[in-house]
Amino acid sequence: MAAGKGTRMKSKLPKVLHLLAGRALLQHVVDTAAELSARRVVVITGHGATEVEAALSGSTKATAGFDIDFVRQEPQLGTGHAVQQAVPALPDDGMVVVLSGDVPLTRADTLHALIAACGGNKLALLTIDFADPTGYGRIVRQGEVVQAIVEHKDATEAQRAITEIYSGIMAVPAARLKAWLVRLDNKNAQGEYYLTDIVKFAVADGVPVVAHKIADALQVEGVNSPVQLAALERAYQKRIALQLMEQGVRLADPARFDVRGSLQCAQDVSIDVNCVFEGQVVLGEGVRIGANCVISNVTIGAGAVIHPFTHIEGDKPGSKGHIEVGAGALIGPFARLRPGAKLGDEVHIGNFVEVKNSTLAKGAKANHLAYLGDAVVGERVNYGAGSITANYDGAFKHRTVIEADVHIGSNCVLVAPVTIGAGGTVGGGSTITKDTPAGALSVARGKQVSIANWTRPKK
Repeated sequence: MAAGKGTRMKSKLPKVLHLLAGRALLQHVVDTAAELSARRVVVITGHGATEVEAALSGSTKATAGFDIDFVRQEPQLGTGHAVQQAVPALPDDGMVVVLSGDVPLTRADTLHALIAACGGNKLALLTIDFADPTGYGRIVRQGEVVQAIVEHKDATEAQRAITEIYSGIMAVPAARLKAWLVRLDNKNAQGEYYLTDIVKFAVADGVPVVAHKIADALQVEGVNSPVQLAALERAYQKRIALQLMEQGVRLADPARFDVRGSLQCAQDVSIDVNCVFEGQVVLGEGVRIGANCVISNVTIGAGAVIHPFTHIEGDKPGSKGHIEVGAGALIGPFARLRPGAKLGDEVHIGNFVEVKNSTLAKGAKANHLAYLGDAVVGERVNYGAGSITANYDGAFKHRTVIEADVHIGSNCVLVAPVTIGAGGTVGGGSTITKDTPAGALSVARGKQVSIANWTRPKK
């Protein structure tokens, strides 16, 4: 269900598209459905329907393993009315799991347990005990048997004292659900069609109603305001931090750590404060990440050190733009690796050096204030401060090749396409426009002229 307006978010963006850990709230829910091996996902949209549907357009059967359908709830007349819109898309032989687009952190194993409780012939509800259940529907039991869910506004004082609440998540046979949805009415305090009313229909029809109770409140927490979103973000990040530390990762401060994708760490990885990991990041054994780094879509080899304030911005694994950093490499501080950077073992990229779509072989060094774009750099190259590859002619990109053991002096411009021969040296301040021979010293700069007794102009 993803039709709500989310007024309390105070935003033009539909609530379910607000980000948690780098993904839309609704995307978290759809990704969980994929873990259930769902054959179909039906997204009920309403407010901002066009934006919501466009945002999920990539979640197709080809990429996610299921068909995705969109149905619209206009106007929004309650949860029961929302699910009624999905009826044409629900096959009679299926089991329906009802999820909320603003409840992003329900675990797949919890839903598997709920489905098992349903067993294909029962109505199964996910429940939890809250010390303060205000605003939630109460689970009314007779003994251990669930008899009804009573919404807070319709509950008696005795019912409001019940602490077991309905999370908004259920599993139910599709054929049964369709029959019960037809019987809904809006005779209640809010004048809405409550999905929870199907419980009394199940009881009346002799269908067992079971509750699967959990203790982890994070799995059923919804988002209604920026404050709640921020709290859920920190709770999620704490969960990830604890998992990593239990695997042996050393986090300087788990409260100052953000994963907005996936982070895979080998043994003896250490991560300093205020680091953000996006996309898919793989850290090899003994990797050290300094403070205040932003790292996305990269594989970093064993023993590499990423010094503080480094920005690594790769593309997805398997793409040309995915970044690789070799074992024992030293990167930063204040370095920037852009898509397509491929750094071999023991490469050094220093402060204020930018590398894009370039390959640097083992032991190559660019230690400060330099740019390498569309370049192939050989082993043991020393690339001087202030030097750049001029790779763009205004219309096309061109490649620079710097062969092994070359020394590039400071403040050089290598105008691509150009090849610097193995073992060669380029004198500082040179602008190189032609290929240079192996082993040669190449100098290309204007002759120095000094004018004696020159007087600077005065006002």
